[in-house]
Amino acid sequence: MALTLSRLGFGAAPIAGLYTAVDPDTAAAAVDAAWDAGIRYFDTAPHYGLGVSERRLGAALTGRDRDAYVVSTKAGRLLVPDDGGGTDDEASFAVPATHRRVWDLSRDGIRRSFDDSLARLGLDRIDVLYLHDPEERLDEALATALPALAELRSEGAVRAVGAGSKDAAALARLVRTGGLDVVMVAGRYTLLEQPALDDLFPACAAAGTDVVAAGVFNSGLLAAQDPDPGSTYEYGAVPPAVLARARALAAVCAEHGAVLPQAALQFPLRHPLVRSAVVGMRSPDEVRRNAAWLSSPVAPELWAALEKRGLIPAGGASAAAAP
Repeated sequence: MALTLSRLGFGAAPIAGLYTAVDPDTAAAAVDAAWDAGIRYFDTAPHYGLGVSERRLGAALTGRDRDAYVVSTKAGRLLVPDDGGGTDDEASFAVPATHRRVWDLSRDGIRRSFDDSLARLGLDRIDVLYLHDPEERLDEALATALPALAELRSEGAVRAVGAGSKDAAALARLVRTGGLDVVMVAGRYTLLEQPALDDLFPACAAAGTDVVAAGVFNSGLLAAQDPDPGSTYEYGAVPPAVLARARALAAVCAEHGAVLPQAALQFPLRHPLVRSAVVGMRSPDEVRRNAAWLSSPVAPELWAALEKRGLIPAGGASAAAAP
């Protein structure tokens, strides 16, 4: 992929009120803080807050040099007006339920999603267009959605195309078509677990497909310096065995002068296939904290200790790529 991605990417789901409401001024300030921290890759989706994320991100980026940053969004779900009222409880976004999501992986659906996103963002182009969560609709994705993405790329409407999912096996199947520039794998290549190494990463290496790592904190568990039973894993309660593993990781980090989220953010970027780690951020403080964790390299001995204790795979990443 010819695009340059900042090593830390701004995930714009939280500024659309993921779990708790975020006011527009705080959302804009978070994007400003990301820019000040050197972040130049911003990721969003129609799914995030029923379009609120795209509108807020686009507004916050207005006026900046368009060639200085990369924006990605996603296709696969159309937003259809709905006056049912209430809030967007279906996807845990604290925004009014003004629309409903409708899956559409047809050629027309993908193109309509792209056009709608461009309008909401208010930008002159979208750099990367991902197929969003296609794991339950792989046959349709292969038959119509991927060709539609490729068509948009060939027309110059987007510069790169890909797919984003937490299902590493589904992404590997899509990568093997040879038509993807990049994949966004969520929660499947983290300090806690690395199933992407089994099938997805070899497929990406063979196809020349880049990787963006998302969900690097496993939906919150690894963001805590001292994980506890109230931590979130896979957007729910953390199982005891998973909590024990996270605590073991935190203990080794502490032995080497690091904190768990610092190591969790840096770990995926050690792999040569991973171009960026995208982290959801809702406030300037969260942005600055994540940027500080990334800019303070952990001791090399930490990785060796984690390997020795069987907490990360031996030789599973390239130390040469470490920050």
